[in-house]
Amino acid sequence: MPFVGFPFLIFAVIFALYALNSIKIVQEYDRGVIFRLGKMQANPKGPGVIFVFAPIDKMVRISLRQQVMEVPPQDVITRDNVTIKVNAVVTMRVIDPTLAVVKVENYAYQTSQFAQTTLRSVLGEVELDELLSHRDKLNLRIQGIIDQRTEPFGVKVLSVEVKQVDLPESMMRAMAKQAEAEREKRSKSIHAEGELNAAQKLVEAAHLLATEPLTMQLRYLQTLTEIGVEKNTTIIFPLPVDLLSLVRDAIPKGATPHAQIDAQQS
Repeated sequence: MPFVGFPFLIFAVIFALYALNSIKIVQEYDRGVIFRLGKMQANPKGPGVIFVFAPIDKMVRISLRQQVMEVPPQDVITRDNVTIKVNAVVTMRVIDPTLAVVKVENYAYQTSQFAQTTLRSVLGEVELDELLSHRDKLNLRIQGIIDQRTEPFGVKVLSVEVKQVDLPESMMRAMAKQAEAEREKRSKSIHAEGELNAAQKLVEAAHLLATEPLTMQLRYLQTLTEIGVEKNTTIIFPLPVDLLSLVRDAIPKGATPHAQIDAQQS
Protein backbone atom coordinates (compact mmCIF):
# COMPACT_ATOMS: atom_id res chain seq x y z
CA MET A 1 0.00 0.00 0.00
CA PRO A 2 2.76 2.56 0.74
CA PHE A 3 4.27 1.79 -2.68
CA VAL A 4 0.91 2.44 -4.39
CA GLY A 5 0.29 5.71 -2.51
CA PHE A 6 3.66 7.24 -3.34
CA PRO A 7 3.15 7.59 -7.15
CA PHE A 8 -0.31 8.97 -6.51
CA LEU A 9 1.19 11.58 -4.18
CA ILE A 10 3.77 12.56 -6.80
CA PHE A 11 1.04 12.80 -9.44
CA ALA A 12 -1.06 14.98 -7.12
CA VAL A 13 1.86 17.32 -6.45
CA ILE A 14 2.65 17.61 -10.17
CA PHE A 15 -1.00 18.27 -10.97
CA ALA A 16 -1.22 20.92 -8.25
CA LEU A 17 1.90 22.68 -9.54
CA TYR A 18 0.57 22.50 -13.11
CA ALA A 19 -2.79 23.92 -12.00
CA LEU A 20 -1.10 26.75 -10.11
CA ASN A 21 1.12 27.50 -13.09
CA SER A 22 -1.96 27.61 -15.35
CA ILE A 23 -3.51 30.44 -13.37
CA LYS A 24 -2.81 33.80 -14.96
CA ILE A 25 -3.89 37.24 -13.74
CA VAL A 26 -4.71 39.79 -16.41
CA GLN A 27 -4.70 43.44 -15.35
CA GLU A 28 -7.57 45.81 -16.04
CA TYR A 29 -5.61 47.55 -18.80
CA ASP A 30 -4.48 44.29 -20.48
CA ARG A 31 -6.17 41.64 -22.57
CA GLY A 32 -4.93 38.12 -23.21
CA VAL A 33 -5.22 36.67 -26.70
CA ILE A 34 -5.31 32.86 -26.34
CA PHE A 35 -4.01 30.46 -29.00
CA ARG A 36 -5.16 26.87 -28.40
CA LEU A 37 -3.29 24.35 -30.52
CA GLY A 38 -2.35 27.21 -32.83
CA LYS A 39 -5.89 28.47 -33.32
CA MET A 40 -6.87 31.83 -31.87
CA GLN A 41 -9.83 31.85 -29.51
CA ALA A 42 -12.79 34.00 -30.42
CA ASN A 43 -12.60 36.58 -27.63
CA PRO A 44 -9.59 37.91 -25.73
CA LYS A 45 -9.52 37.04 -22.05
CA GLY A 46 -9.45 39.35 -19.07
CA PRO A 47 -9.33 41.23 -16.93
CA GLY A 48 -9.10 39.03 -13.84
CA VAL A 49 -8.07 35.39 -13.31
CA ILE A 50 -7.87 33.13 -16.36
CA PHE A 51 -6.47 29.67 -17.03
CA VAL A 52 -3.81 29.02 -19.65
CA PHE A 53 -3.03 25.32 -20.01
CA ALA A 54 0.47 25.07 -21.41
CA PRO A 55 1.68 23.74 -23.77
CA ILE A 56 -1.77 23.48 -25.36
CA ASP A 57 -2.50 27.15 -24.82
CA LYS A 58 -0.33 30.19 -25.47
CA MET A 59 -1.25 33.70 -24.34
CA VAL A 60 -0.15 37.03 -25.83
CA ARG A 61 -0.71 40.09 -23.63
CA ILE A 62 -1.85 43.29 -25.33
CA SER A 63 -2.07 46.61 -23.48
CA LEU A 64 -5.14 48.78 -24.08
CA ARG A 65 -3.58 51.91 -22.61
CA GLN A 66 -2.62 54.92 -24.65
CA GLN A 67 0.92 54.80 -25.94
CA VAL A 68 3.04 57.79 -26.90
CA MET A 69 5.56 57.18 -29.65
CA GLU A 70 8.13 59.70 -30.84
CA VAL A 71 8.78 59.83 -34.55
CA PRO A 72 12.52 60.22 -35.27
CA PRO A 73 13.62 63.47 -36.98
CA GLN A 74 12.86 63.39 -40.70
CA ASP A 75 14.55 65.39 -43.47
CA VAL A 76 11.78 67.10 -45.41
CA ILE A 77 11.94 69.32 -48.51
CA THR A 78 8.92 71.63 -48.58
CA ARG A 79 7.12 72.70 -51.74
CA ASP A 80 9.11 75.95 -51.85
CA ASN A 81 12.39 73.95 -51.77
CA VAL A 82 13.37 74.56 -48.15
CA THR A 83 15.17 71.71 -46.40
CA ILE A 84 14.01 71.25 -42.80
CA LYS A 85 14.24 68.58 -40.12
CA VAL A 86 10.94 67.68 -38.43
CA ASN A 87 9.99 65.27 -35.67
CA ALA A 88 6.57 64.46 -34.21
CA VAL A 89 4.77 62.67 -31.39
CA VAL A 90 2.06 60.07 -32.09
CA THR A 91 -0.53 59.03 -29.50
CA MET A 92 -2.26 55.69 -30.15
CA ARG A 93 -4.05 52.82 -28.46
CA VAL A 94 -5.11 49.28 -29.37
CA ILE A 95 -8.87 48.90 -29.80
CA ASP A 96 -8.91 45.31 -31.11
CA PRO A 97 -6.28 43.04 -29.48
CA THR A 98 -6.97 40.10 -31.79
CA LEU A 99 -6.24 42.12 -34.94
CA ALA A 100 -3.14 43.67 -33.36
CA VAL A 101 -1.75 40.17 -32.73
CA VAL A 102 -2.84 38.35 -35.89
CA LYS A 103 -2.62 40.99 -38.64
CA VAL A 104 0.88 42.39 -37.92
CA GLU A 105 4.04 41.14 -36.31
CA ASN A 106 4.73 44.37 -34.37
CA TYR A 107 1.96 46.95 -34.46
CA ALA A 108 4.03 49.66 -32.72
CA TYR A 109 6.90 49.38 -35.20
CA GLN A 110 4.56 49.38 -38.19
CA THR A 111 2.70 52.44 -36.88
CA SER A 112 6.04 54.19 -36.46
CA GLN A 113 7.00 53.47 -40.06
CA PHE A 114 3.63 54.73 -41.31
CA ALA A 115 4.08 57.90 -39.26
CA GLN A 116 7.54 58.58 -40.72
CA THR A 117 6.50 58.14 -44.34
CA THR A 118 3.26 60.11 -43.90
CA LEU A 119 5.09 62.95 -42.16
CA ARG A 120 7.55 63.31 -45.04
CA SER A 121 4.90 63.08 -47.77
CA VAL A 122 2.40 65.51 -46.22
CA LEU A 123 4.91 68.17 -45.18
CA GLY A 124 6.59 67.93 -48.57
CA GLU A 125 3.36 69.14 -50.20
CA VAL A 126 3.10 72.42 -48.27
CA GLU A 127 5.19 75.57 -48.13
CA LEU A 128 7.24 76.57 -45.12
CA ASP A 129 4.93 79.45 -44.14
CA GLU A 130 1.93 77.12 -44.14
CA LEU A 131 3.81 74.59 -42.03
CA LEU A 132 4.65 77.21 -39.42
CA SER A 133 1.27 78.97 -39.35
CA HIS A 134 -1.23 76.12 -39.92
CA ARG A 135 0.35 73.37 -37.87
CA ASP A 136 -2.94 72.26 -36.29
CA LYS A 137 -4.54 71.61 -39.68
CA LEU A 138 -1.51 69.62 -40.82
CA ASN A 139 -1.57 67.59 -37.58
CA LEU A 140 -5.19 66.59 -38.22
CA ARG A 141 -4.40 65.66 -41.80
CA ILE A 142 -1.45 63.47 -40.81
CA GLN A 143 -3.47 61.87 -38.03
CA GLY A 144 -6.31 60.99 -40.40
CA ILE A 145 -3.96 59.36 -42.94
CA ILE A 146 -2.10 57.28 -40.33
CA ASP A 147 -5.33 56.24 -38.61
CA GLN A 148 -6.76 55.04 -41.91
CA ARG A 149 -3.69 52.87 -42.51
CA THR A 150 -3.59 51.41 -38.96
CA GLU A 151 -7.31 50.64 -38.72
CA PRO A 152 -7.01 47.20 -40.39
CA PHE A 153 -4.82 45.89 -37.55
CA GLY A 154 -6.86 47.32 -34.68
CA VAL A 155 -4.84 50.42 -33.74
CA LYS A 156 -6.46 53.83 -33.27
CA VAL A 157 -4.25 56.88 -33.77
CA LEU A 158 -5.60 59.53 -31.39
CA SER A 159 -3.38 62.47 -32.27
CA VAL A 160 -0.25 63.53 -34.13
CA GLU A 161 1.66 66.61 -33.05
CA VAL A 162 4.57 68.10 -34.98
CA LYS A 163 6.99 68.58 -32.13
CA GLN A 164 9.90 70.55 -33.54
CA VAL A 165 10.89 72.16 -36.83
CA ASP A 166 14.62 72.80 -37.31
CA LEU A 167 15.35 75.45 -39.94
CA PRO A 168 18.68 76.13 -41.69
CA GLU A 169 20.74 79.00 -40.31
CA SER A 170 20.39 81.03 -43.51
CA MET A 171 16.61 80.65 -43.48
CA MET A 172 16.45 81.77 -39.85
CA ARG A 173 18.39 84.93 -40.70
CA ALA A 174 16.12 85.63 -43.68
CA MET A 175 13.00 85.18 -41.56
CA ALA A 176 14.43 87.48 -38.90
CA LYS A 177 15.02 90.19 -41.53
CA GLN A 178 11.51 89.71 -42.88
CA ALA A 179 10.00 90.03 -39.40
CA GLU A 180 12.05 93.17 -38.74
CA ALA A 181 10.86 94.69 -42.02
CA GLU A 182 7.26 93.88 -41.18
CA ARG A 183 7.58 95.53 -37.75
CA GLU A 184 9.16 98.62 -39.31
CA LYS A 185 6.36 98.76 -41.86
CA ARG A 186 3.72 98.63 -39.14
CA SER A 187 5.60 101.27 -37.14
CA LYS A 188 5.65 103.69 -40.06
CA SER A 189 2.01 103.02 -40.82
CA ILE A 190 1.00 103.67 -37.21
CA HIS A 191 3.12 106.85 -37.13
CA ALA A 192 1.53 108.13 -40.36
CA GLU A 193 -1.93 107.35 -39.02
CA GLY A 194 -1.13 109.28 -35.85
CA GLU A 195 0.04 112.28 -37.90
CA LEU A 196 -3.20 112.17 -39.91
CA ASN A 197 -5.33 112.08 -36.78
CA ALA A 198 -3.32 114.94 -35.26
CA ALA A 199 -3.77 117.01 -38.43
CA GLN A 200 -7.50 116.40 -38.41
CA LYS A 201 -7.73 117.47 -34.76
CA LEU A 202 -5.71 120.61 -35.50
CA VAL A 203 -8.07 121.51 -38.33
CA GLU A 204 -11.05 121.06 -36.04
CA ALA A 205 -9.34 123.16 -33.36
CA ALA A 206 -8.55 125.91 -35.90
CA HIS A 207 -12.18 126.05 -36.99
CA LEU A 208 -13.30 126.23 -33.39
CA LEU A 209 -10.83 128.99 -32.50
CA ALA A 210 -11.84 130.96 -35.59
CA THR A 211 -15.35 131.36 -34.23
CA GLU A 212 -14.09 133.40 -31.22
CA PRO A 213 -11.05 135.65 -31.88
CA LEU A 214 -10.43 136.20 -28.15
CA THR A 215 -9.59 132.55 -27.72
CA MET A 216 -6.29 133.14 -29.54
CA GLN A 217 -5.29 135.68 -26.90
CA LEU A 218 -6.11 133.14 -24.21
CA ARG A 219 -3.91 130.61 -25.99
CA TYR A 220 -1.04 133.16 -26.07
CA LEU A 221 -1.39 133.73 -22.33
CA GLN A 222 -1.50 130.02 -21.67
CA THR A 223 1.66 129.52 -23.72
CA LEU A 224 3.44 132.22 -21.69
CA THR A 225 2.31 130.50 -18.51
CA GLU A 226 3.76 127.18 -19.69
CA ILE A 227 7.06 128.85 -20.63
CA GLY A 228 7.28 130.70 -17.31
CA VAL A 229 7.09 127.49 -15.27
CA GLU A 230 10.81 126.92 -15.77
CA LYS A 231 13.45 129.39 -14.62
CA ASN A 232 14.05 130.99 -17.98
CA THR A 233 15.64 134.38 -18.64
CA THR A 234 14.25 134.55 -22.16
CA ILE A 235 10.58 134.85 -22.92
CA ILE A 236 9.41 133.83 -26.37
CA PHE A 237 6.28 135.69 -27.32
CA PRO A 238 4.34 134.20 -30.24
CA LEU A 239 3.69 136.78 -32.97
CA PRO A 240 0.53 136.23 -34.98
CA VAL A 241 1.11 135.60 -38.64
CA ASP A 242 -1.65 138.08 -39.48
CA LEU A 243 0.51 140.97 -38.25
CA LEU A 244 3.29 139.99 -40.65
CA SER A 245 0.86 140.01 -43.54
CA LEU A 246 -0.28 143.53 -42.57
CA VAL A 247 3.34 144.75 -42.51
CA ARG A 248 3.98 143.16 -45.89
CA ASP A 249 0.96 144.85 -47.39
CA ALA A 250 2.09 148.21 -45.99
CA ILE A 251 5.45 148.10 -47.86
CA PRO A 252 5.31 149.62 -51.37
CA LYS A 253 5.75 147.09 -54.11
CA GLY A 254 8.43 149.10 -55.95
CA ALA A 255 10.71 149.56 -52.92
CA THR A 256 14.22 148.12 -52.87
CA PRO A 257 15.13 145.32 -50.48
CA HIS A 258 16.99 147.79 -48.20
CA ALA A 259 13.94 150.02 -48.16
CA GLN A 260 11.77 147.02 -47.27
CA ILE A 261 14.09 146.22 -44.40
CA ASP A 262 14.02 149.85 -43.20
CA ALA A 263 10.24 149.83 -43.45
CA GLN A 264 10.01 146.65 -41.44
CA GLN A 265 12.38 148.03 -38.78
CA SER A 266 10.37 151.30 -38.61
